[in-house]
Amino acid sequence: MTKASIGIFDSGFGGLTVMNAVKNLLPYENIIYFGDTANLPYGNKSAEAISGYCLKNTEFLLSLGIKLLIIACHTACASTFEQLEKISPIPVIGVISPSIALIKEHAKTGKIALLGTRRTIHSQVYQNLIASCIPHADVTSIACPLFVPIVEEGYADHPIAESLVREYLKPLQNKQIEALLLACTHYPLLQKFIQKEMPSSTILIDPSIECARQAQKILLLRNLLNRTLEEPTYTFYVSDDPEKFRLFGKNFFPHPMKQVISTQFSLLEKA
Repeated sequence: MTKASIGIFDSGFGGLTVMNAVKNLLPYENIIYFGDTANLPYGNKSAEAISGYCLKNTEFLLSLGIKLLIIACHTACASTFEQLEKISPIPVIGVISPSIALIKEHAKTGKIALLGTRRTIHSQVYQNLIASCIPHADVTSIACPLFVPIVEEGYADHPIAESLVREYLKPLQNKQIEALLLACTHYPLLQKFIQKEMPSSTILIDPSIECARQAQKILLLRNLLNRTLEEPTYTFYVSDDPEKFRLFGKNFFPHPMKQVISTQFSLLEKA
C-alpha cells in the first residue's frame, strides 16, 4: 500500500492548489485527482445534490485503490465530511480542520473574516467551529458566489476579478480584520486582489499547506509513506471537458498534465 496513490477530489480546478501543496511536501507520492467539472460549482447546489456528488466521487477514487482520501473542497467538507469519513475504509482528510487550526494560531484578537461559497457560509460549519475554540471571536462571513466561475474561466488576473473582489469585500472596510480565511480552494488565485483590499497586517489563510502536513502525519503514523525515490505518477480524471481542464489547470498546478481522463459517472447524477 505504500506505493498506492493519494486520492483528491474537488468540484473542479480549485483542489489542484491542495494537490500542489501535497506534491511539494510529499514529492514521491503518487496522486490521483478527480475534478467533478460536469457539476461545478458545488457552492450553489443543495446539500442533497452535493452529498450525491461526493458519494460518487469517493466511490470512484476508492475503486482505484487509493490509500488516503483528501476532500479538497470546502463546500463538500461542510456538507458531507462526517458522512464520507464513516463509509471510507481508509483515512479521510478535509480542508476544514486545518483551516481552524490556522485561525487559532493567527487570530489573537478574534477579528476574523470568512469568505466562501453560499453553501459553505450558510452551513455555519466554520462559524460554529470558530466560536467553539475562540469564544470572543467576531466573525464577518461573506458569500462570494462569483469567485469560482471567474477563476474557472481563467479571469483570476483580470480587472473584472479585481472589481469583483473590491465589491464583495466592502463590508470589511474599517473592521480591523486580523485573519481572513479563504474558505474555498479557488480563492487563493485571487489573493493578490483580496490582500490589496485589506490592511497589510491582515493574514490571509490558505489551508492547503496545513492540509498537506496533515496528510504527511497520517501516512507516517500508518506506515504508508512512499519511501521510494521513483518519479511519482499524477493522474487526472474529470467528469467533463478534459481539454479545458488541461488548459486552465496549469494556473493551479504548475506541473505537466500528461493525461486527463474523462469519466462520465457524475453526469448521471447531475441535479
